[in-house]
Amino acid sequence: MHAAFFLLLGASLARFLLRHPGEPRTPWIIALSVTLALLYALPSPLAALTRKDPASYSSGPALGAAPGARRLLWLGTVVAVWVVLVVLAPSFAWCAVPLFYSGLRTLPTRAALALVAVLTAFVVAAQLELAGRFDPNLLLAPPAVAAVAAAVFVHTQRQAARQRGLIDDLIRTRRELAATERREGTLAERQRLSMEIHDTLAQGLSSQQMLLQAADRLWDTDPARARAHVRTAESITERGLAEARRFVHDLAPADLADGGGLPEALRALARRESDATLTVRFHCHAEGSPVPLPDRVGSALLRIAQGALANVREHAHATTAALTLTLLDDQVVLDVADDGRGFTPPAAGVVSAGVRGHGLPAIRARAGRLGGTLTIESAPGEGTVLSVSIPLESRS
Repeated sequence: MHAAFFLLLGASLARFLLRHPGEPRTPWIIALSVTLALLYALPSPLAALTRKDPASYSSGPALGAAPGARRLLWLGTVVAVWVVLVVLAPSFAWCAVPLFYSGLRTLPTRAALALVAVLTAFVVAAQLELAGRFDPNLLLAPPAVAAVAAAVFVHTQRQAARQRGLIDDLIRTRRELAATERREGTLAERQRLSMEIHDTLAQGLSSQQMLLQAADRLWDTDPARARAHVRTAESITERGLAEARRFVHDLAPADLADGGGLPEALRALARRESDATLTVRFHCHAEGSPVPLPDRVGSALLRIAQGALANVREHAHATTAALTLTLLDDQVVLDVADDGRGFTPPAAGVVSAGVRGHGLPAIRARAGRLGGTLTIESAPGEGTVLSVSIPLESRS
């Protein structure tokens, strides 16, 4: 539109010079044309090209927005110089079309449409003067052009406003979604950490308490056995300290961090949990070409084994327990069996009223997050077999 303005201004000046050479008003026409070009170019919307926000040039002020004093002064000066030019030389009338858009970009909608109407009247008057006679086409064509130009601009600005509104809604929705995801992630991480602490530090502290209580009861009658309980509690404390430090480092199980893999970690766990009252054995079987275990699967199975053995020690009153790890082509299975007093397993998703801590729900949740399943076989007086199966991705 700016290029069209300068093209029309130059064409109008050339037409005047060709048709009216040597007239006394010619210097005034040239001076006014140069003035109009400078006024339009220097403080006009072309200056928006130097702004940091490119949108201010492409779309201008929002439709209906109040203009600034400088832009009002600039628009009034440009229109006044153009009116003088049209009065002196009617051929400059068609420069009004770019001025339509300048007014629409600068003024509120109603004021801009009023300015367009005034400019259109000047164009009609100038064209009739040039024709020297009444012509219906000259009376109707300029208003039609002005109406189309104004309608196109107003429609475009309204569409742009709607689009900006939609973009703002989209950005706001994305921010709200991101905030929701962060909250959900925080809650999930809190739940995961609570289960990690339950399966390690809390269970270790519980074992220490039981051992120290047993040592206190036996201190006078069986000092050797009491000291053995104290030494076992000390080893559990050392292990819990290692777990706590590992939490600070990267929240990975300390046994797996030693580099021996899940079988070695479970074997070490069985050795630690074995004492005078409970014997824990570990067995590992591999069939076919087992898929290497991802770190998150190994970590989850180790935590499940720790939680299951803690339940055996605290609730089952068993004398023997067995950890069995079975590595298959497409899944890994961990079985924890004991010869304790057994119980009636709750249905999936149902938490028994007397169960403390996380216990079985935590084990079920760990398996579920990896797409696995938990199966419990038990009855009062017949021991318990807990089986966790987790699918693995095939290497093929």
